[in-house]
Amino acid sequence: MERILSIVLPAIPETLIMVGVSSLIAVIVGLPLGILLYTTQQGGLSENPTVYKILDGFVNVFRSLPFAVLMLLVMPLTKLIVGRRIGTTASIVPLTVTAIPFIARILEGNFNGLDKGIIEAAKAMGSDTHTIVKKVVLKESLPQTISTVTMTIINLVGQSAIVGLIGGGGLGDVALRYGYSRNQIDILWAACIAIIILVQLVQFIGNNLSKTLDRK
Repeated sequence: MERILSIVLPAIPETLIMVGVSSLIAVIVGLPLGILLYTTQQGGLSENPTVYKILDGFVNVFRSLPFAVLMLLVMPLTKLIVGRRIGTTASIVPLTVTAIPFIARILEGNFNGLDKGIIEAAKAMGSDTHTIVKKVVLKESLPQTISTVTMTIINLVGQSAIVGLIGGGGLGDVALRYGYSRNQIDILWAACIAIIILVQLVQFIGNNLSKTLDRK
C-alpha cells in the first residue's frame, strides 16, 4: 500500500494543476466566445452573420477533432508557448484548446434557452446589449453556467488521463506507465479510483453550487 501511495499521491496535484489551469483559461476565453456566439447569431442582440459564421466555424472545427488528434496537432503551439512538448505544464495547452470551444458552445445553448420575455422586457426598458448581457443573460443563466463549468472540468479530468500518452504527467501518466507498460494492475486500479473520486467530488460541488444559486 505504501508503494502504491508513493506513486499515485504525487500524481494527484499534477492532475489538479493541469485541469485547474486549463479550466480557468477555458472559462476566461470561452465565456466571452459563448456570449459573442449568442449575440451575433441570427436574431441575436447584435446580429452579425459574418462574425457568427467565423466563430461558429472555429468552434465546430475544434469540437470535431478527437482529443488525441488535437493533442498532436497543437504540439508546435505547445512548444512555442511553454518551450517543451511534454510534461504537466505542456499538457495544459491542448487541454485548454479543447475546452474553449466546448464550453463556448454549451454556454451559447444555455443563453438561447433563457426566457425570451425577460430579454424583450429589458429591451423595452431601453437597456443596451452590454447591459442586457450583464444584468439579464449572465445573471439568469448563472446556475446553468456553473453546471457547464462542472461538466467541462469533468471532461478535462478524463482528457488529462489521455495526455499520459505523451508523458503529460498526472494520474493518466501513472496508469499508463505503471499499469499498462509495467503491468502493475494494483497501481492502475489505484489511479483509476483516484480519477473517479476526483470526478465525483467535482460533480458534487458543482451540483450543490448550481442548486443553491438556482434557489436564489
